[in-house]
Amino acid sequence: MTLVDIEVGLRQQRGTLDLQDIVESAATFLEGAPAREIIRWAAATFGDRLCLTSSMSDALLIDLVSRVKPGVDVLFIDTGYHFAETIGTRDAVRQVYDVNVIDIRSSRTVEEQDRDLGPRLFGRNPDLCCYLRKVEPLNRALEPYLAWISGIRRDESPSRTNTKVVEWDAKRQMVKVNPIAAWSQDDVDNYMADNGVLINPLHYDNYPSIGCAPCTRQVAEGEDPRSGRWAGLGKVECGIHL
Repeated sequence: MTLVDIEVGLRQQRGTLDLQDIVESAATFLEGAPAREIIRWAAATFGDRLCLTSSMSDALLIDLVSRVKPGVDVLFIDTGYHFAETIGTRDAVRQVYDVNVIDIRSSRTVEEQDRDLGPRLFGRNPDLCCYLRKVEPLNRALEPYLAWISGIRRDESPSRTNTKVVEWDAKRQMVKVNPIAAWSQDDVDNYMADNGVLINPLHYDNYPSIGCAPCTRQVAEGEDPRSGRWAGLGKVECGIHL
């Protein structure tokens, strides 16, 4: 019997899931499992109350999840500051993959934020800007779901080193699934090449980590891939994964 069988049986017997109870066992059981097995567990356990998030830097996670759960909800945070290439990648994803892309936006437009808090908040207070344009909108959008799938990896930054494949998201009181947490950059590159995954064209112009246009710069050869995010501001995370 697999962990999927166990969790589905529990759901049938009890009608509801005690989410925190399953996280620890799932994290232990699924550590080292292939990404698709982790996704299959999440799909079987949470059904339509499972979604994934995508920054549209590439469609790797979308490709993986849609092969297991066609029609899955994909939450895209439209901050109002994205590169045109990122918006184009989102539009292409809608055409290519069997997913339901949902645009998530801040309660304020960029113009309203500039009016209320002053222009260029991203340069003066990037943490607040990220909270208003990314974190808070995502928190609202995740409320209907029991679990969400993220594409973060342990090798991306020191703050992500201890990421588990299944975690309890205490801030949002839900389960967070990280099926490619253990993947290396080589694993990512090989999967995308082997499967013809859509990729944001900015990657070909020395943007290995893509966020909002005002806070993302090109990265020189040999630099850390995430060094182009919030360069010079002492910031390494937008707050979504903290």
